[in-house]
Amino acid sequence: MIKTETLFSMDEKSQLSLKQEFIKALKDSDFTKMVNDLKCDEDVLIKYTSRLQECCLEKKNCQNCQGIFDCHNRVRGFVLTPTNNKKTITFSYRGCPFTKRDEYRGNVSFFDISKEIKMASLANVYTKDKNRVNVLKKIKSYYSNYFTDKRDTGLYLYGNFGSGKTYLLAALLNELAKKDVKSTIVHVPELIRGLKESFATDYGERFAILKTTPILLLDDIGAEHLTPWSRDEVLEPLLHHRMNENLPTFFTSNLSLEELEQHFIINDTSIDMINARRIIERIKRLAEPVELVSKNIRE
Repeated sequence: MIKTETLFSMDEKSQLSLKQEFIKALKDSDFTKMVNDLKCDEDVLIKYTSRLQECCLEKKNCQNCQGIFDCHNRVRGFVLTPTNNKKTITFSYRGCPFTKRDEYRGNVSFFDISKEIKMASLANVYTKDKNRVNVLKKIKSYYSNYFTDKRDTGLYLYGNFGSGKTYLLAALLNELAKKDVKSTIVHVPELIRGLKESFATDYGERFAILKTTPILLLDDIGAEHLTPWSRDEVLEPLLHHRMNENLPTFFTSNLSLEELEQHFIINDTSIDMINARRIIERIKRLAEPVELVSKNIRE
């Protein structure tokens, strides 16, 4: 009898606490509007106070969202939504307008790439600089002919810092993604660092993705901290595999191929020179070198 009274007392306290939380939540006008729209009994609403607050917060996040990569909700691109289900409330994740509009973006995988690059679009490419005309023609030609030529040769786009090399190629891959073409964009310096750290976890899985992705963009090659391991155990086998499988591969760099070859010579030995030359030959087989000398559009 004493135990039953104790449990009953605790239940009363719990109900009182839930009601107090609900009353406190009602101070938020957005929360009040949301629960009023549900048209549920108060005792049902009280039971789901914390979950309803989560729905309200996610709805607020959507109000000022700029796009799928700006999403702050628990499940990116979706908003937790309550529905009146007679004497209870059901919760489901509904796709936001950006998810429906940008579903194609799921065709492009990114490793350590900025939000700006993820959102790159050919429609927003800077075209006023005449130095970009040749590059733009090649990019548009690649896009136009991709489905007829089944091209296996990418571009090695090199030039000065801030000229928009990565944006241009990312915009191309995003456009191809709309046609259900899958690709991967990876920042090479971060790739090397990340692979070192993933030896005990998902190294093999990450490396396999880079080797087999239908199109690969290796961004900022030549800026990595080079070691014999990163050159001979990462870059060379990666490029060798993609060359043998005729998989389109793109590159951006601040270095010409001649300068990149010098970058790959670590100890200035004959073996080093051979290993450096081997990588350059792989790149030449995979991509056409195109120089982009343009104004620094980041300034």
